[in-house]
Amino acid sequence: MVSAKRVVLTGSAGRAGRVTLRHLLEHGYDVTAVDRDRTQRPDGTFSGTLRDTLQVDLTDLGETLEAMQGADAVVHLANIPAPGLQAPHRTFVQNTAMNHSVFTAAVMHGLSRVVWASSETTLGLPFDEPPAYAPVDEAHYPRPESSYALSKVVTETMASQFARTSGIPFVALRFSNILGPQEYRAFPQQAWPDPQARRWNLWGYIDERDAALACRLALEAPVTGARSFIIAAADTVMPTPSRDLMAQVFPGVPVRDGVSGHDTLLSIAAAREALGFEPQHRWRDTVGEDGQPTA
Repeated sequence: MVSAKRVVLTGSAGRAGRVTLRHLLEHGYDVTAVDRDRTQRPDGTFSGTLRDTLQVDLTDLGETLEAMQGADAVVHLANIPAPGLQAPHRTFVQNTAMNHSVFTAAVMHGLSRVVWASSETTLGLPFDEPPAYAPVDEAHYPRPESSYALSKVVTETMASQFARTSGIPFVALRFSNILGPQEYRAFPQQAWPDPQARRWNLWGYIDERDAALACRLALEAPVTGARSFIIAAADTVMPTPSRDLMAQVFPGVPVRDGVSGHDTLLSIAAAREALGFEPQHRWRDTVGEDGQPTA
């Protein structure tokens, strides 16, 4: 297990950041929470310590260096979180500037580990052009179809260079669509009636709590160099079996051996092997296949 216990968490006011902050505190980490917006302190008693909450412009290297002073590692979740939220060029510039600033500060401070949020979009989403095969795995990279996806591909290249020259491990988590129980309750109306509705990411998702778990495991796993992992749930968002979905929506795309039932079509085999990642939550804990609440 990696001994990094003082962690800077960027994007701590965002969706994944809020859940990751709580998760790290629950597991004994001392965290400095960083965001451009105000971070709300989580309620409860934790074995870890929330050292500070800082509002920082991560595109500014000086501010970033100051915020990361004294840390052992960084979990970098701050970015424009999806395509289509603002002008494409602005998204690309802001994301790559933030990422380069955080990576530079990590190297200058001699941190032991950089964990950061890449994206499933690097794999070819929204699959207007069908995938070459399913489940899509890390070998399907790079196929950026938006400036947002391109910002993540460029950053993965940055991470490789920083890891090579510094010796610091850089772990990229290619998160699928981060969801939680509130969205699960809407699946019967918004996802299930039309398989085309979520073809864009092969009906994938990741529970917000499992996204936080992946961040912690990426801090602790014995990883070297620059590695990138798909982080998705073990199943799809649909009650229809995965092979039937592919045959209906992407006929002719080969589905590899081993896929059965509702297995994910975004392969998490590499994350399982290298990080010990095993999703703990699924939508079926909230909604049954009959559309009725289970919790």
